[in-house]
Amino acid sequence: MKSGVMLCGHGSRDPEAIAEFDAFAASLRELLPATEVATGFLEFARPLIRDGLDQLVANGARRILAVPGMLFAASHVKNDLPWEINSFAAVHDGIDVRFGRELAIEPKLLQAARDRIAAAEERAVRAVPRAETLLLVVGRGTNDPDANSNIAKVARMLWEGMGFGWAEAAFSGVTAPLVEPALRRLARLGFPRIIVFPYFLFTGVLVKRIYAASRNVAADHPAIEILPAPYLNDHPLVLDCFVDRAHEVEDGEPAMNCRLCKYRAQIIGFEADAGAPQAGHHHHVRGVGVDGHSHPHQHHHHHHPHRE
Repeated sequence: MKSGVMLCGHGSRDPEAIAEFDAFAASLRELLPATEVATGFLEFARPLIRDGLDQLVANGARRILAVPGMLFAASHVKNDLPWEINSFAAVHDGIDVRFGRELAIEPKLLQAARDRIAAAEERAVRAVPRAETLLLVVGRGTNDPDANSNIAKVARMLWEGMGFGWAEAAFSGVTAPLVEPALRRLARLGFPRIIVFPYFLFTGVLVKRIYAASRNVAADHPAIEILPAPYLNDHPLVLDCFVDRAHEVEDGEPAMNCRLCKYRAQIIGFEADAGAPQAGHHHHVRGVGVDGHSHPHQHHHHHHPHRE
């Protein structure tokens, strides 16, 4: 049975973000030479995820391995992507469509993060030991506390693993603390250096916002060296992780950790979300790209089964 890999992206209004995603997909194709790799986006860009799935079927794929191009399992991975995949599978009998899990937290990604942070240190103009450096890890920010908590865990593991004097987590939007208020608070702690590391796969509006906030705070605190670190992007270990996820879903073992999922458990402050039906939430912006065009289409609702 011919297989194809569907790399599912979020999408961005920033053409640089889409270009990076496409370049990443090209590198993934080189690592999976025997498998066709298609791409698609949830919103703000084309091709749509549906278009990528159609492409794989048209090219003869009868087993599709859908891999989320996302770091953590918030609503996009728990609801929107499964809705897209399930809706496609419901009208394509005979096509084995399998949905994988997010990248999550794993050693390869932490090693890639270490390398990106070390690259920022190499550009420093001052000699400051890590024990006197504060690390700020910045995540996207979601309305899912489980996904947000992963940023705190990444910060803690990099803090201890790399020997920083302190570490904190912040977010580019949706939840607190936001980057600039966090940096202004951290500037009062007395560290001569702060490294700002966006824990993102690709550039885009949010990453550029993080760097702008870093520049704003740096201008007001010239005594502190505020170093922006590169985001993950096409680090070889990140590519390896995507290959691992594709093999994992093909082998039938893409188990997501759902113990703290607000859609499954009664999480404090989010009790009303438990048991909510799975639904896509991007119909109004699906296919709206940098050229402003859209392609609406019909949709159905499905429930997303969680597995331990």
